[in-house]
Amino acid sequence: MSQGFEGRPLPFRLIPVIDLRRGQVVRARAGERDAYAPIDTPLARGSKPADIARGLLDAVGGSLLYVADLDAIMEGAEPDRRSLEAVMRTCPGTVLWVDAGFADASGVERFMASGLGRPVIGSESQRDAQLVRRLGDRAVLSLDSRGNERLGPEALHDDAQIWPGDVIVMTLARVGTGTGPDLAGIRRAVSLGAGKSRSERRVYAAGGVRGPEDIDRLAEAGAAGALVASAIHDGRLR
Repeated sequence: MSQGFEGRPLPFRLIPVIDLRRGQVVRARAGERDAYAPIDTPLARGSKPADIARGLLDAVGGSLLYVADLDAIMEGAEPDRRSLEAVMRTCPGTVLWVDAGFADASGVERFMASGLGRPVIGSESQRDAQLVRRLGDRAVLSLDSRGNERLGPEALHDDAQIWPGDVIVMTLARVGTGTGPDLAGIRRAVSLGAGKSRSERRVYAAGGVRGPEDIDRLAEAGAAGALVASAIHDGRLR
């Protein structure tokens, strides 16, 4: 059988993350987006998105990259197509999952027509569940929370019947903090999504992953993968 990270049987997937701000990659910490500074990493020189993406993907041997466009999420700007195009040129064959604060059907349809990646629909950007219902498996759903506060419509968090096949449990307060993943949140999402087989419904953790031990715990909790940045940059996951 093919083996995954640290000898673990596939399909557990380690997904690198880049956070874009003003055309640079910034270091995320605790979801305090206004305070994010340009990244300093041994994986690449400078903070250009394409260079950081290449370094992260090489470090984990992956072909899937999660991109958070903070200008779009925070300010309603259009997706940073120039940065996304540069990443795709530098990392051919890579699939991008892009969260650009998508909140309406016309905006997300324009993005999908650009061929720059698969949209991530963050619950924090939604007023209701209609966009998630409309897109189905064409998009990824991110169930966002900060501390004990679930962000966005309650229906997105509670009604697994409207979830697409790929769902992220995004615990913003844990991002970049090294405090460990939200295992309880993962177990809850896996349990809620049990109406479909695991091969059809995949739950991914985001926030707080420190190293291989956390990957083991997430796999045991039923996660299909984890979104990671800091632990890769710091050399704890390679």
